[in-house]
Amino acid sequence: MSGGNREIDALIDVLARLPGLGPRSARRAVLHMIRRREALMSPLARTMAHVAETARECTRCGNISTAETCPVCADPARSTGEICVVEDVADLWAMERGGAFAGRYHVLGGTLSALDAVGPEDLGIPKLVARVREEEISEVILALNATVDGQTTAHYIAEALADTGARLTSLAQGVPIGGELDYLDDGTIQAALAARKAF
Repeated sequence: MSGGNREIDALIDVLARLPGLGPRSARRAVLHMIRRREALMSPLARTMAHVAETARECTRCGNISTAETCPVCADPARSTGEICVVEDVADLWAMERGGAFAGRYHVLGGTLSALDAVGPEDLGIPKLVARVREEEISEVILALNATVDGQTTAHYIAEALADTGARLTSLAQGVPIGGELDYLDDGTIQAALAARKAF
């Protein structure tokens, strides 16, 4: 509680729903923003409103951008014949943070899961197969999380791409079993990408 102010309590409640923030952290963040209203709160509100209006999924890869085609897909220098398949946008951003990959991406938006009724069409796997054929991709790097669902999805993708002629690789050393890309440091991601192996 903020001390009885309904609007401030509502802001704290919204912030507390964000990953990594609980009620206590949200209260501290709101107090800090209010005290630095001109430097923090007003620019944040304007930027959030703009992003809320303009953010969308890239029509080609699934990255989040404010344009129909994200900067990665729009960059002609990234046409290297390589596509890196990731589960989530956060994984794509983790890969980009390290700067070790110069190709393009395909964001699945999750993993196959019979329990949650998530099938290949829900993840855009047919779209991935079409991209590999249309863009004459020579290598598909499966950078999926080292979880049971991630590995099941990787095997399904490998079967779906078997007749495309593209070489399939997966991340190698440095990615622990049960690990998720978004939580790895940049050096670990770079080492895993550099030492990728045939899938």
